[in-house]
Amino acid sequence: MNILDLSGRTAMVTGAAHGLGAAIADALHTHGAQVALLDHDAPANRDTAAHLGSRAVAITADLADLDRLDNACAEAVQQLGPVDILVNNAAMAPMRGLWDIDPTEWDAVFAVNVRAAFFLTRTIAAGMRARGFGRIVNIASLSGQQARPTGAHYGVSKAALIAMTRSFASELAPDGVTVNAVAPGMIETPMVHTIGTDKKAELTAQIPVGRIAAPAEIAGLVAYLASDAAGFITGATYDINGGVLMR
Repeated sequence: MNILDLSGRTAMVTGAAHGLGAAIADALHTHGAQVALLDHDAPANRDTAAHLGSRAVAITADLADLDRLDNACAEAVQQLGPVDILVNNAAMAPMRGLWDIDPTEWDAVFAVNVRAAFFLTRTIAAGMRARGFGRIVNIASLSGQQARPTGAHYGVSKAALIAMTRSFASELAPDGVTVNAVAPGMIETPMVHTIGTDKKAELTAQIPVGRIAAPAEIAGLVAYLASDAAGFITGATYDINGGVLMR
């Protein structure tokens, strides 16, 4: 018996064209789900969906625009049916010092990382609640658990996402809908390459296991939380950071 069998389930993953989002879409699809991939990068999103093959559709979505996001949700449901699994993965992560963050960038980060996740969750959860089943997984971050002066707006937004996870979990628990967060540390994605080789080596040296995570390792945890096996887990935040934060 495959406890991670997601056959017959429909998943929606935001920020699915690249990196961790693509790995999560792949994991859910591999375990049998049909997957709606939402991303603003239409060409890359189509390529990722084509790589997955059948049971995967690419939907262009600007998460900062709530009207367009509603249209993307409607398109996903039209193509694949009601959503059983929602993964809020999309995020903006500009690494800027405290004194260099302007209001426009602050608002942009929160529009994608928090506001979009909140309203998308509320939209999708309404259907889950009515059907008596749902799995929602929010991709938070170690940055939302440890104070860092660089990328403060990103860290604060991820802390807000963790708090939001608990709020929705409490509201939806009686309806068969679980809501959990995953808080990764460094992941081997294109975003990591932007920090430079020396900085990457410096940060890697601070990780007790001596390496950064592969996207598939994070995606495997998400797939578990999306499965029937995780039905008694809700309101939790899972640390997956190689031992940087132990508690």
